Amino acid sequence: MEIEERDGMPVRLSMAQADDWHLHVRDGAMLAAVLPDTIQRFRRAIIMPNLHPPVTTVAAARAYRGRILACVPPGAHFTPLMTLYLTAATTVADIEEAAASGLITAVKYYPAGQTTNSDQGVADLRRCDAVLAALERHDMPLLVHGEVVDADVDVFAREELFVARVLAPLLADFPRLRVVMEHITTASAAAFVSAGPPRLAATITAHHMLLNRNALFEGGIRPHHYCRPLLQKEEDRRALVAAATSGHPRFFLGTDSAPHTRSTKESACGCAGIYTAHAALELYAEIFAEAGALARLEGFASHFGADFYRLPRNTGTVCLERCASAVPQTVSFGTQPGVPFRAGMNLQWRLAGTRT
Repeated sequence: MEIEERDGMPVRLSMAQADDWHLHVRDGAMLAAVLPDTIQRFRRAIIMPNLHPPVTTVAAARAYRGRILACVPPGAHFTPLMTLYLTAATTVADIEEAAASGLITAVKYYPAGQTTNSDQGVADLRRCDAVLAALERHDMPLLVHGEVVDADVDVFAREELFVARVLAPLLADFPRLRVVMEHITTASAAAFVSAGPPRLAATITAHHMLLNRNALFEGGIRPHHYCRPLLQKEEDRRALVAAATSGHPRFFLGTDSAPHTRSTKESACGCAGIYTAHAALELYAEIFAEAGALARLEGFASHFGADFYRLPRNTGTVCLERCASAVPQTVSFGTQPGVPFRAGMNLQWRLAGTRT
């Protein structure tokens, strides 16, 4: 990694090309509209399977991968890493086929009804023990959306209770299962992962490190700051920044960039998700620079995720430079507009190019 400074301030950096270990690109016209933002910044991405209907089979994943690759411009280099959506109907045979296919990187667990297109998720993960044992046997990671589903639990406490009620017993009962706790939001989750075994990792989003839950209510309800899991307290936000910038090898980049049209966000029952793909690396650079840890961005963005997934590190480079650039009020999500993160505001960094 190379960092150029001027007057003691970093103004340009060059590092190994990054990967996004948690990404939503949807399908159809929206896929074609949003994928270029990711391709400009990342060499690979873990593709979330919560389409409608969800991606539950190898055949469906192969077809979805084909649709993604069809949107990659000639000469561009991008690899979608496919996942399967865990349901109550998933079988050991499904996992056996996934492992044999060479196509499936991981399996995703959604608590039923907790986020976008999660209605076919699993209400009780422990009813899937046979499938979990198959994942363990084939060394295929389980990616978890870490919230409990109990209706009587405060929505801001659901991640912490998930760690205690679900994740800790899961790790104890499946001692070789690799688990990624995705988009962690709390200090307690960061501490649990940090102290956990080498087979436990976590992704951290830019928006959870830049906003606390006050951002949901600044001047009124702010639907474009609504995501699941929810933004948390300021002390949690700071703990996430500390974890990401620590150099700990089991925290790595996952944007959870989630495009929704403006009309589906600004509605009586708005969708959960924040679109950050248009400025993902720029936002992470801002976070790391403000923490005085820019030299550790390469590990977080480019190395640690590949190491955990046992994939080769990228050999290309990506460059960023400190320069104010404006974010448009809306962007095209295919047939309708969407509102990107920091719409109408300036970014502190901008993408200066990639080389593969």
